[in-house]
Amino acid sequence: MEVKGTVTLIAAAETGTSKAGKEWTKQVIVVNTGAEYNPEIAIQAFGDEKIKDLNKLSVGDEVKILCNVSSREYNGRYFHNIDGYWFTKNTKDETPVVAESEDLPF
Repeated sequence: MEVKGTVTLIAAAETGTSKAGKEWTKQVIVVNTGAEYNPEIAIQAFGDEKIKDLNKLSVGDEVKILCNVSSREYNGRYFHNIDGYWFTKNTKDETPVVAESEDLPF
């Protein structure tokens, strides 16, 4: 899934240890998509490499984020995750302008 919008919040990184004893790090970024209803989406990044890419962004940046959406059930309730895996500043697509000419080479 691709999310485009403006960064409104970059939360502090969180760390912990899993039941298996592995260390983990996660950080959340909130993006305002400009949608009419529920415009803000919280996207989490797991792991040092993804967090490093996330931290290249700043509040107010126009961004494009690729993410996976998943759900899991716990005690009859469903919980959703939006995991970002590619974070970049969104630049305008600049297509080169070609001037029309009567002297075409073909």
